[in-house]
Amino acid sequence: MAKNILFSPVGGTDPVSQDNFRDGSLIHIIRNYDIDVVYLYMSKEMLELQDKDDRYRYCINRLAEMKGKKIEIYEIERNELESVHQFDLFYQDFSKCIQEIITNNSLSDSIYLNVSSGTPAMKSGLLVLATLGEYNYKMIQVSTPLRKMNNHNHDNYDVVTLWELNEDNGPNAINRCEEVKCPSLSVIKQEEIIKQLIREYDYKAAMIAAEKLPSEVSANYYKLIKIAYYRLQLDRNSLIRLKKECSISGFPITHDEAFSCFEYALNIDIKRRKGDYADFVRAISPLIVDIYKLILKHEFKIDISRYTSVDSHNILRWSEKGLQNSKIEKILVKRWPNFKKNTPVAAVHLLEIILCESTNKKLNDSVQSLRDVEEKVRNIAAHQIVSISDESIKKFTGYSSDEVMEKIKQCFLYTGLNIRKEYWRAYDEMNDSIIDTMESKA
Repeated sequence: MAKNILFSPVGGTDPVSQDNFRDGSLIHIIRNYDIDVVYLYMSKEMLELQDKDDRYRYCINRLAEMKGKKIEIYEIERNELESVHQFDLFYQDFSKCIQEIITNNSLSDSIYLNVSSGTPAMKSGLLVLATLGEYNYKMIQVSTPLRKMNNHNHDNYDVVTLWELNEDNGPNAINRCEEVKCPSLSVIKQEEIIKQLIREYDYKAAMIAAEKLPSEVSANYYKLIKIAYYRLQLDRNSLIRLKKECSISGFPITHDEAFSCFEYALNIDIKRRKGDYADFVRAISPLIVDIYKLILKHEFKIDISRYTSVDSHNILRWSEKGLQNSKIEKILVKRWPNFKKNTPVAAVHLLEIILCESTNKKLNDSVQSLRDVEEKVRNIAAHQIVSISDESIKKFTGYSSDEVMEKIKQCFLYTGLNIRKEYWRAYDEMNDSIIDTMESKA
């Protein structure tokens, strides 16, 4: 079973303050965090006080009796420690002590650090250690009952009487503990890596990096990264399911007809931005078919689904029954006299229908130009055995990958989907939303 472990320097108001008859920080943390194991770090002065009346163990054991449990107590004795204001000394010694505690206990245990007891150098040492460390410590600060600095008075200290008079033993005592939220340097560095991966659209790597952080650190943004990952994978079902649980920007198109086509277009644009040019050129052909179908439906009221069917392999084919004696059949047969009615639907077929129906020169130029580029880039993917670069795309097509993408965007103007210019920044807007959430967490 996981244990709650407290590492605590011992300070002047521990275990019970002689001035206000209240818990010192040490006892107050044990009282309110159900501590199972205590490591007491004691300087020469605190050891001398402990030797007088066993005050620290006495009060811890009395508190354990009240809780009906056993609390293990370990003393870290520093008899030689008199210079209690040397920061470097404490940082190094605390680091060794806590590493030994981690080694000797389970990784499932929670380690609490008392940053209220001890000298300023001790408190600073623990705070810096927690900030630089790899372990997820819980730093606890305890305010004084009067919300001002305590006086330290050790004269005529009667531990038994003070315990009996301790007002924090009463049922209405207020919890004065507060967890100090101070992210460790390792967490800060890891989150900066995650942000950079998000900006580079590498959501899988960002998820893996986030999974290495404590769940409470990444809880408010991990699902957002998963949404981005599902989006890039075109996993619409998982995306929609998880998106219902979260608030995230960057999804300007939601209706079914537009969603798949536009998201696919955004997807290939990300391939281009990441320099995955081979995947970019291979992905253009399926997109053009969808764009042409939308253009035919919006501009000419021709619903291609009436003339096609999907086979068992999910391939869209022309339907003999749907084409029979139709205007579409006449266009296709006129252009290709040996046209087979069960053939897969290709971009060139849809282009021919558009050109036969359209009198809009700008539209015709846009769809023809995109088809010409698609044919050339498809040939690159089919015949190029070396890596495909932006330069090779321009060499074969006359256009850079950015110019090819602009042609795709131009054709979207005729689909009726009302794709605004700023919508093409949807992934960047989503990334900004995720990063804003990371940076605004409490």
